[in-house]
Amino acid sequence: MDAAAWKARYPAIEVVTPAGARQKTAEVVPVDTTSPDFGDPDVEFHPVAGTQDDEAALVVRRPEGTTLVLNDIIGNIRHSSGFGGWILRRMGLAGDHAQVPKPIAMLIVKSKEQLGVQLSQWAAIADLKRIIVSHGDIIDSEPREVLRELASALK
Repeated sequence: MDAAAWKARYPAIEVVTPAGARQKTAEVVPVDTTSPDFGDPDVEFHPVAGTQDDEAALVVRRPEGTTLVLNDIIGNIRHSSGFGGWILRRMGLAGDHAQVPKPIAMLIVKSKEQLGVQLSQWAAIADLKRIIVSHGDIIDSEPREVLRELASALK
């Protein structure tokens, strides 16, 4: 949504998108790559299983622990109040816990089984410290358990 504005402001920025989203992204901004090399072996770009490569994730490994960076596949909007909060909750975008938002499950998730396996694989990262999501708060309290619960909810 904001990619064109960022590209205009920072013309040298490299636009990266998952392969399945390349065509749609290219309607907004030219795409440079679907398989970036960040020049750091501890930063990995992966398509998210079960989304037909419409979503991607970053796995960032550091000595103090691993961070998982996600876009839309998991939301963690908990502090929604007022009319706007009510709307977000009714739409399935906000709740009392991290979730695969209902609209995302309907639009992006093509295989709940494959996504569940993906979430379980991430939950197996022994030193996972946090999950950064695009929508909501960072998940830094028991992120592995959160992923296990989300995987279980997809069954």
